Amino acid sequence: MSTDTKITSALSKRWRWLIAAGATVAVIGLFLGLYWAQVLRYEQSTDDAYVGGNVVQITPQISGTVVAIGADDTQFVKAGQALVRLDQADAKVALDQAEAQLARTVRDVRNLYATSAQLQAAAQVRDSDLAAAQSDLARRRQLAATGAVSGEELQHATDAVKAAQASRDAARQQLAATRARVDGTTLENHPQVRDAAAAVRSAYLTFSRTELPAPVSGFVARRNVQLGQRVSPGTPLMAVVPLDQVWVEANFKEPQLERMRVGQPVKLTADLYGTHFVFHGRVAGFGAGTGAAFSLLPAQNATGNWIKIVQRVPVRVALDPHEVASRPLQIGLSMKAEVDVSSSDGARLPQVASNAAAWSTDVFGSGNAAADSRVHAIIAANLADTSRAVAAVATPTRALLASAHAPAAVPTPGTPRALP
Repeated sequence: MSTDTKITSALSKRWRWLIAAGATVAVIGLFLGLYWAQVLRYEQSTDDAYVGGNVVQITPQISGTVVAIGADDTQFVKAGQALVRLDQADAKVALDQAEAQLARTVRDVRNLYATSAQLQAAAQVRDSDLAAAQSDLARRRQLAATGAVSGEELQHATDAVKAAQASRDAARQQLAATRARVDGTTLENHPQVRDAAAAVRSAYLTFSRTELPAPVSGFVARRNVQLGQRVSPGTPLMAVVPLDQVWVEANFKEPQLERMRVGQPVKLTADLYGTHFVFHGRVAGFGAGTGAAFSLLPAQNATGNWIKIVQRVPVRVALDPHEVASRPLQIGLSMKAEVDVSSSDGARLPQVASNAAAWSTDVFGSGNAAADSRVHAIIAANLADTSRAVAAVATPTRALLASAHAPAAVPTPGTPRALP
């Protein structure tokens, strides 16, 4: 074969390879273009996303000395479980004094009602005395015309009528003064009884607050309290983290937010579980400002710490609770979020207000019912000789408190024991 033929054959083969490579690149480019047009341009993703959640602080409402701790870090606690107990001696003394004062007040008010009835009877006696004195005076006046009665006796009869009238007026005024303290009321809603009952409720609530319950079910974190520590209201003792109520804070760049709307579906993967498990969620809302705007030292040109960079806005993503239950997440874990923005209808920042409470707990309200029961029992026991009412008052205060907060186990290396 000649040299020219060899060169022509080599060039032909090279062109075939170039055409094949070009066609392959064109096909790949066309495929990528179609994939971008159909999928990628409707997805906004970021790996600057982290798991967020509620960190419920446990703080005392009264001052006291810690005598028992019912849970430690990493332990799971149920709502209502006692976490910390304060010394109850002072609160118990105050409660006993308030209950004794309520019982004494009920009996004093009973005495007011009895005195009112007594004064009413006394006023009726004075009316009878006045009527008798007036009758005697009338007869003596008739006899005085015939000279059968002396003027002195007539004057005595007149003075007796005035004295009886004064006594009657005094009795009526005393009755009116006593009735002013009881009219329009019953013993249970008498102002003095209600004031004493409010003191019992206040003392009972103070006593019940010597036990700090868990507001929600979750895991204990950041326990700072120690036995014997003197704490004051508002002191952070520990935190409870409900890991069944977590979400994701995904920080997207400014250009990514244009087509993003509330309710759009989100796919998320956690570094903890890898890419083989995908969490599903929805956009729940947007932050009111960028992360830099709410930082401790926000960027300000006047202070010289300002640099023009692309800002990020936090976007809250609500997770599927069933997936979170099967694959638990902890606060602060890294996530990757991909938002499907193909449907971008509606306002970017909808002004939708929620009237329902997002979070609530009822573990602190049980003390009110127990205090009311205690007040009613004391009032009933001091109204009359009723064996049932006396038995209700004889119920130990400790038993009533047990209905307000369930006891918790003290964490020890061995078998847990109940708080003393």
